[in-house]
Amino acid sequence: MASDPADSSLQQAQVRVESQGRHGVMSVTHNCIKASKLKSTLGLMSYDPGYMNTAVCTSRITFIDGEKGILRYRGYPIEQLASKSSFMETAFLLLYGELPSEAQLKHFCARVYHHQTALHADIVALLQTIRHDAHCMTSVISALAAMSALHPEANPALEGQGVYSSRKTRESQMFTLLGAFPTLAAHVLLRRSGSSVPCLPAPSLATLLDPARPRAYVEHFLVLLGLGKARPGEEGPDPRVVRALDAILLAHADHELNCSTAAVRHLTSSGVDVYTAVAGATGALYGPLHGGATEAVLRMLQQIGTEERIPAFLEAVKAKEAKLMGFGHRVYKNYDPRAVLVREVAYEVFQVYGADPLIHVATALETAARSDDYFVSRKLYPNIDFYSGLVYKAIGFPLDFFPVLFTMGRMAGWLAHWEELLMGPEEEKKIVRPRQIYLGPAERAFLPIEARGHVRIAAEPERLLPSTTRARL
Repeated sequence: MASDPADSSLQQAQVRVESQGRHGVMSVTHNCIKASKLKSTLGLMSYDPGYMNTAVCTSRITFIDGEKGILRYRGYPIEQLASKSSFMETAFLLLYGELPSEAQLKHFCARVYHHQTALHADIVALLQTIRHDAHCMTSVISALAAMSALHPEANPALEGQGVYSSRKTRESQMFTLLGAFPTLAAHVLLRRSGSSVPCLPAPSLATLLDPARPRAYVEHFLVLLGLGKARPGEEGPDPRVVRALDAILLAHADHELNCSTAAVRHLTSSGVDVYTAVAGATGALYGPLHGGATEAVLRMLQQIGTEERIPAFLEAVKAKEAKLMGFGHRVYKNYDPRAVLVREVAYEVFQVYGADPLIHVATALETAARSDDYFVSRKLYPNIDFYSGLVYKAIGFPLDFFPVLFTMGRMAGWLAHWEELLMGPEEEKKIVRPRQIYLGPAERAFLPIEARGHVRIAAEPERLLPSTTRARL
């Protein structure tokens, strides 16, 4: 839950509480009460599926006001960062809390770029063992988890729980993950087509990954893939495409305690190494309700096909026969500020490649939905996923690579939260262990198998396997 530090109305208070004859006084701080006090004061637990109204930590990284459509990284509005900063500079901001000086940014980029030059041979070999037609995120998750084996000196299970008390050790892992990820992603995508990542000559690599160029992080990634060129035969990616992808990564860099970031904190609370924590977060992001939503949006737009079919599609959504992907958000009850940025970026990319016909379907769908009381009354506005896929498609990324790009941007935020948890208050370092409300049978005696009747199990309707699955089998 975000509480704007500038809001002077957020004062400490006390409230009297009473339940079933028990009563007491509970403190309110930042509009929150401690859930543990419910048990000690009233003997109660809080029931909150999906953590709809539960704050599990304090944080100084990202502020969101969903009602007003506000997003700030370390106090800086996302709009200012997107227009004036770069992904590398913003990653520094998220990790260290302040914008860097020119010398600090150059040093930061140099440390990250060092790990971007090549991927460890063991990880390359691992990727070769995964089916070439597997979803890209399957390969990414496997590789991230395997990276733990390359860094036993930074594994709490091997070196003890105090291993991350060293800032040098923490920074080393952060630079490794930030730098290695784009090259890992390039290997995953090229593996799909039977290609391999090109080995750039040292002089070209040194020029390309110049630490004085913060957007070299994105440019090098596009060069490895041979993408981003305005015309075939050109030497490198178009600067407009580099800037567009850099801005999208920046917009994805952090978003408070979303599903995957919560997974990082959840896993880190057990004392596991950062590579396993990030691999778990990537698994959470993979889902179509999270990082996979961009892929789902483009599939939806392709299914709609033309502007003429929009009214029928929206009626199907109202009848709950179809899903409107890319609209609505757990936090935002206003226009997602990131969606505004990505829509602007989309038109910059279309200046390079020409407008994708689906952009007309997307804008017409947005217009129709925002003028329909059904969607307006439910405060359903486009989110960042709605336009991102069109940009990715125009650049040349396949659908199942979209969540990988989301992961590349979100890595900076995950690492910032990992660092914040490790260095935060002791009470927030407790292993995450939610409670449940048990609704199963009361105690009963064990029966030997010959004394039991036939158990009636409700049969599920038989479902045909998708054609792609049948083909694989």
